[in-house]
Amino acid sequence: MVARLIDGKAHAAALRLQIAQGVAAFIGQVGRAPGLAVVLVGEDPASAVYVRNKAKQTVEVGMQSFEYKLASDTAQADLVALIERLNADSTVDGILVQLPLPKHLDELAVVSAIDPNKDVDGLHVVNAGRLASGLPGLVSCTPLGCMMLMRDTLGADLSGLNAVVIGRSILVGKPVAQLLLAANCTVTVAHSRTRDLPDVVRGADIVVAAVGRPEMVKRDWIKPGACVIDVGINRVPSDGGKTKLVGDVAFADVAEVAGSISPVPGGVGPMTIACLLYNTLQAARMRAGLSAEANK
Repeated sequence: MVARLIDGKAHAAALRLQIAQGVAAFIGQVGRAPGLAVVLVGEDPASAVYVRNKAKQTVEVGMQSFEYKLASDTAQADLVALIERLNADSTVDGILVQLPLPKHLDELAVVSAIDPNKDVDGLHVVNAGRLASGLPGLVSCTPLGCMMLMRDTLGADLSGLNAVVIGRSILVGKPVAQLLLAANCTVTVAHSRTRDLPDVVRGADIVVAAVGRPEMVKRDWIKPGACVIDVGINRVPSDGGKTKLVGDVAFADVAEVAGSISPVPGGVGPMTIACLLYNTLQAARMRAGLSAEANK
């Protein structure tokens, strides 16, 4: 068996087209474009590239992009004051503070300062609580992208499927498990203390690997025909002293038994920014008193 490749770039492009159409409709109804504010503190190169890509794609779908680049020694009070101004700004529908922050800043306090209705990264405890309670809210972008890829691959109805999530982080593991539960899957959350992890994974129709260990998930862990979503992004040594990106799944080997698999890079990654734009449109619609689309 050769697994079907889950092309995150193609899925993300289709989603951005859908978002652009939604933005045009929103402008026609409300008379302004949705606005996304992204705050970058410091000069981390990877974060800077990510922020540039976000701004570029925000403008491409017809939204307003507001960028705030702050010095690495910015005080906590000054950062929170900026967030409070953005909370009060009627032209801003979504606020994202790029993580990680410099070590002297309290990430939890910063995220908690964001208006939950503008928290398009889906990290505020209010949105986490809404997700756990089955209430409408903004869902963390990477888990939302994972669910979209699964549904596009397996069909809209995931009811009754056995899913194993490897990893229990608040960024991916916990929210994707909640989303799978809401989709009527039977969900197991595995982690570093899980006993007989390969045996646990072998029973899964869906495997979401989000543990941050290069190529940890092996071929003999996977049930033939399973859908494998690889969220891991790991840099490992390559030829000539360079590095390359690999996921948490041993891709080449697992692809021989899985039914479908997302690659790294080019799988979940492109969906994350697309889902940020999706969330911004939904936040704008809710703030304007329009019905938000149900999360896929």
